[in-house]
Amino acid sequence: MSQKIRAAVFPVAGRGTRFLPATKASPKEMLPIVDKPLIQYAVEEAIDAGATKLVFVTGSSKRAIEDHFDTDPELETALKDAGKDDLLKSIQAIVPDGVACIYIRQGEPLGLGHAVLCARPAVGDEPFFVHLADDLIASDVPCLTQMAAEYERHGGGVIAVETVPPEDTSSYGIVAVDEADNNRIVRIVEKPAPENAPSNLAVVGRYLLPGAIFDKLETTGRGAGGEIQLTDAIADLLDDVAVYAYAFKGERFDCGSKLGYLKATVAHGLEHPDTGDAFRKYLADVIAR
Repeated sequence: MSQKIRAAVFPVAGRGTRFLPATKASPKEMLPIVDKPLIQYAVEEAIDAGATKLVFVTGSSKRAIEDHFDTDPELETALKDAGKDDLLKSIQAIVPDGVACIYIRQGEPLGLGHAVLCARPAVGDEPFFVHLADDLIASDVPCLTQMAAEYERHGGGVIAVETVPPEDTSSYGIVAVDEADNNRIVRIVEKPAPENAPSNLAVVGRYLLPGAIFDKLETTGRGAGGEIQLTDAIADLLDDVAVYAYAFKGERFDCGSKLGYLKATVAHGLEHPDTGDAFRKYLADVIAR
């Protein structure tokens, strides 16, 4: 039986420069999709998959994330006195009982691999999730839950992938797989030019990794962009541990880009019980003009 996944790591130390000036004083992960910030969607997905230890690798400008997942007795009292029970429930249930939030500072912006390595003291040598909040995935079964089920099938590691246009490979980690062996990854390359890409299967922001990745990260030098790349450490891991590519079921929104963020807002606005019908009518009126 595979080891239970208890920890989820959220690398949230980036500055979100593509969304300036909105992110000058507010973390990009706190940008709302309708009425919840991106990081809350990420946390809910991890909890659904069974995570009870939420490890946030943060930077100096990310205090708002800590505040969001903390209790606010003054606000709770105000909502209770005003009889706004639904709103009160919505802020009390963000982090359920039995789930712990741990915050670790990434002192230098040395890349995703370094951010994951910073989480080692909290994670230990157990398998764990890595969730990038920029990638919002809408699905009937949350993506990390799908990946946990895949992990139960064969152990090892699991990385979420989707097919991208060949000309876009330079924006992603790209994998080559052995289809005869459950899509076991045989090669992974960080942001290859289209002519050098081993495929057009792109890694998106969900990983289920064995604790052995930490030893690889300890010895991984700086790669693409002068950063410590998680992709490079995974490449080193492939000879020791089976890592599988998983084509998740759902729709991914790249909320690290303005267009992707707008698409996510529209899609979730149409599905939201408070806004869906009126928003659909509004959009139909706009299109008809």
